[in-house]
Amino acid sequence: MKNSVKFLFGLAVVAAWLTGTVVMQAQQQEHQTLEGTVSNTHCGLKHATASASPVGCVTACITGQNAKYALVSGGKVITLDGMNAELAKLAGMNAKVTGHLDGTTMKVEKVEAGKTTSY
Repeated sequence: MKNSVKFLFGLAVVAAWLTGTVVMQAQQQEHQTLEGTVSNTHCGLKHATASASPVGCVTACITGQNAKYALVSGGKVITLDGMNAELAKLAGMNAKVTGHLDGTTMKVEKVEAGKTTSY
């Protein structure tokens, strides 16, 4: 009987630890606003074709290379998930993107034009 109580207590401790870990991971998905250039996951920091216009290159890679929209910010490439129609309007341009950041992927909640700069 004592062994089963110890087992159940140990199981409860492990369950509590796992629950705490899941909560901490959920909190790490930060709600942030980042500013950078709207690009794509195929080209990333630089366009595949140097002579291509930023808008044309981003659009071509999204449709022809099965790429996703991305934000180039601070030398990093953040994959953008959601609001593709709004991102398409700002392809190759600077934008402010707000959403939940999880590692290098952002679930986009808001997109607006940023400062007028591009690559």
